Amino acid sequence: MTNDQPIKRLPNQRWQIAPANPELAQNLADLTNISPIISQLLINRGMKTPEDAQVFLSPETLDLPSPLEDFPDLAVSVELLEDAIANQEKIAICGDYDADGMTSTALLLRSLRALGANVDYAIPSRMHEGYGINKRIIEEFHSEGVGLVLTVDNGISAFEPIARARELGLKVIITDHHDIPPILPPANAILNPKLIAESSPYRGVAGVGVAYILAVCLAQQLGQIKGLVQPMLALFTLGTIADLAPLTGVNRRWVKRGLKLLPKSTLPGVQALIQVAGVQAIGAEEQGSRGAGEKVQNPKSLKPEDIGFRLGPRINAIGRIGNPQTVIELLTTDDMGLALERAMQCEQINIQRQQMCEQIEQEAIALVEDLYVNSLQKNRVLVVVKDNWHHGVIGIVASRLLERYGVPVFIGTFEDEGVIRGSARGIPEFNVFAALEYCRDLLGKFGGHKAAGGFSLPADNLLSVRSRLSEFANQCLEPQHLKPLLKIDAQANLNQINQDLYQQLNILHPCGIDNPDPIFWTPNAQVIEQQIVGKGHIKLTLAQTVDNIKYQIKAIAWRWRDYFPLPARVDIAYKLRENHFNDKISIEMELVGVRLPAQSPIFSTPPSQKLRANFEYKQRQYTCGVYQNGVDSELRIKNPEGKVLVMQPGDNHGLLGSSRDDAKKVNLSLPQYDGIIQAAIQALDS
Repeated sequence: MTNDQPIKRLPNQRWQIAPANPELAQNLADLTNISPIISQLLINRGMKTPEDAQVFLSPETLDLPSPLEDFPDLAVSVELLEDAIANQEKIAICGDYDADGMTSTALLLRSLRALGANVDYAIPSRMHEGYGINKRIIEEFHSEGVGLVLTVDNGISAFEPIARARELGLKVIITDHHDIPPILPPANAILNPKLIAESSPYRGVAGVGVAYILAVCLAQQLGQIKGLVQPMLALFTLGTIADLAPLTGVNRRWVKRGLKLLPKSTLPGVQALIQVAGVQAIGAEEQGSRGAGEKVQNPKSLKPEDIGFRLGPRINAIGRIGNPQTVIELLTTDDMGLALERAMQCEQINIQRQQMCEQIEQEAIALVEDLYVNSLQKNRVLVVVKDNWHHGVIGIVASRLLERYGVPVFIGTFEDEGVIRGSARGIPEFNVFAALEYCRDLLGKFGGHKAAGGFSLPADNLLSVRSRLSEFANQCLEPQHLKPLLKIDAQANLNQINQDLYQQLNILHPCGIDNPDPIFWTPNAQVIEQQIVGKGHIKLTLAQTVDNIKYQIKAIAWRWRDYFPLPARVDIAYKLRENHFNDKISIEMELVGVRLPAQSPIFSTPPSQKLRANFEYKQRQYTCGVYQNGVDSELRIKNPEGKVLVMQPGDNHGLLGSSRDDAKKVNLSLPQYDGIIQAAIQALDS
């Protein structure tokens, strides 16, 4: 058998499969009356005792302290607002242009107005001013007669603007959730979960969570809580999920409650957004698999992915390339006509945002493939810069490049006066903020955290920044890190996947950050059918034979055009989704990973059928074959210089040398070996 065809690329991933703990899983299952597979998922999420599991599965049983006990400045903040309302002192909110900042702004505007406050707002320009309150906004507030400034989702690092506000006699309450700087601004009160005990259930709230806590406490203090909680909870739920806040502690409790309320929300803006996004007609888990107009009857609750993939992007798109006022009006109006008008604007801007992302992504990929792809192993970081890219969307493109190439990504575009402005995304072993700190003397403004950041730099410093980032990356990354990490919960065979298992998984919801959707894997699945659908998705039928019975299941792989067609046999990693079609409900897979089977059928080829192939890998010619070594089969790959790489199925270590006598032991999971082994198996399996 000879195969000189170029090897088809597969997703560049490293799989981390959680260790099974059958004894603890069974014990937890017996004590909590859930199935062992569900208890294994809970163990993977850090739960070891029935008490942990009980609070997780029934978050309403969580014993919550009063926020007034956990937030030192909350009582002062409530008093400042209470006095401002009583004296009709003008209050101004300074928000942010992302979904968290805009929902926070809308939440406090609605609630303060309902409580009788004289309140307005401002949001800095993403294009011209960047993130956070600034001196211009403070001066403007002062000239308008504002007495009390309230920041939401920003302000913790704004020392100079807050100092200026105090100089001018303005009172300031900071509500934020970002990391704490060495010196705090001189505000009258600061509410930030990073300043409270790590053990507090409020520790993980986003900016909108801090705004929600403040608004509820104020309404309770004024004795006017009735009718306010439901609309505030709707906005809290939108902002928390869209900001990727951890769905643990109070976030889990309140989001679970909010998801049930959202479909029947009294807010016209929420109803308009749901209607325009088609969430009631098509849940996010079914997107792409149903036709327009096919409705899910009476949804009891939305799921986080409905917000994460459908509602959130429509809000975020405005902050990226539109005017945040559109979203604030959408979420604060009581006029359904205006709400629908603003929701349609969100829809149009989101379509524009999608088109921009697609175009920039394709241009960035072309640039990488042309100039940088062969040096990624050496540089261990990707720095891509081009003019005429919109910096409001390059962060999304950075995430897609990271997913594609598996290295930290710094992407930028030129602005006026020789300045580059960009976004960065990191992998687990790489700290983006620390990397930017490492380049501090070469950069203009920068900020962020471990996983993501933003920066600007003089265009003349680009080569130096690229070199410095590579230097930093080589200090903290090994070659095996340069693949996106896919965390997998448990193995499942196709005969186990049914409606019953899917219903059991529902008790884990709402899923999100720190409580991800369960990911299962199945070894050596057969690809029966596959075709490209929509904008580059692969639709598949997969099969597995268990106890001489063949089981089949439908699957979708979003944006996997580059991997089409997939090999005939693959290990698959996936989430489970429910599909409603023609009054029938079926369980389908959403593929998140594939790899060539570790236990490939090539290893069980009878010795009489010699299996050999030639193949090309990274522009070099190789030969490979499966040989018997005693009772075992092994794969041997020979390079043009005569060196042979030997592996046995299921073994992470192999031999490399001109003969067995001089061969050295090597780690086959390293990219330089893993890639060539995958290529050889595919050549033999074709």
